[in-house]
Amino acid sequence: MAMDQKQLKDLGVELDVPFLKLLGVRCLRADLGEGEVVLSLKPEHNNSWEVAHGGVLLTLMDVGMAIAARAADSAGRGVVTIELKTNFMQAAKGVVRVAARTVHATPTLAFVEAKLYDEGNAVCCMGSATFKYFKVLPARKSSTKG
Repeated sequence: MAMDQKQLKDLGVELDVPFLKLLGVRCLRADLGEGEVVLSLKPEHNNSWEVAHGGVLLTLMDVGMAIAARAADSAGRGVVTIELKTNFMQAAKGVVRVAARTVHATPTLAFVEAKLYDEGNAVCCMGSATFKYFKVLPARKSSTKG
């Protein structure tokens, strides 16, 4: 999956979440209880061993699984992470991709699993999560000072 930054920028869609924009996460797919996200790792994503920081990978896993949980809900509700577990198996470099799928959904919860692949398609980590569905809250009014 070797690609340059321009190709990655044209791939999928940017998510409207400030932290995910900062990281550079792109959504490739969100349908039928499945989600897929991609990130081109940069030096600022690294730990002191010059490989992806576990927090970056955990974030990517969480986002991919949340997308899968939302894609499993016909009511279009949002989700909040209740529980998240990840096993780190090997270092990740280059362009990484998370493929997630909803294993089971109830009226209030979604149970999801995922794998994170490096650009050579090797599994670097895998995990599972539980999400609680909630109705989207109305946007907060911006406060003005007078």
